Amino acid sequence: MWKRIDRQLKIKAGDGPQASQLKELGPAQELTVPHPVALSEFQSFPVFEDISHHIKEVGAQLVKKVNAIFQLDITKDGKTILQWTIDLKNGSGSMYPGPARLPADTVFTIPEPVFMALVLGKMNPQKAFLAGKFKVSGKVLLGQKLERVFKDWAKY
Repeated sequence: MWKRIDRQLKIKAGDGPQASQLKELGPAQELTVPHPVALSEFQSFPVFEDISHHIKEVGAQLVKKVNAIFQLDITKDGKTILQWTIDLKNGSGSMYPGPARLPADTVFTIPEPVFMALVLGKMNPQKAFLAGKFKVSGKVLLGQKLERVFKDWAKY
């Protein structure tokens, strides 16, 4: 049988850490997401919008084939400037700006010029990844399924 004990610790003044023991933390790294009006300034924005329309049309088929959530962090000078999520796991699929609402299976951190070269078929994704042109965290092999989604979109 469990016994409940209603005892609280008694804290006296001066029991906490001393001022000399405290470490000042730097500012939290802020995500640099542009104002929605400025989104159209990025060369990748029209591509994302077009892929989003494609996913709305054939998303249900893609969900059956892919069954994953991808987060794309587009960078410039080492800072994230855009985030897009491709959800091909839930419902009939969706794509939206911003971080993944549910935990992403795979997160890609890609400079914008590299992303454009990959999507337009000017660069081989496997070779670019092995050359360190972009980073992948999570389930790396799901990247091959995303590559197929981009190829289907290119045919579209």
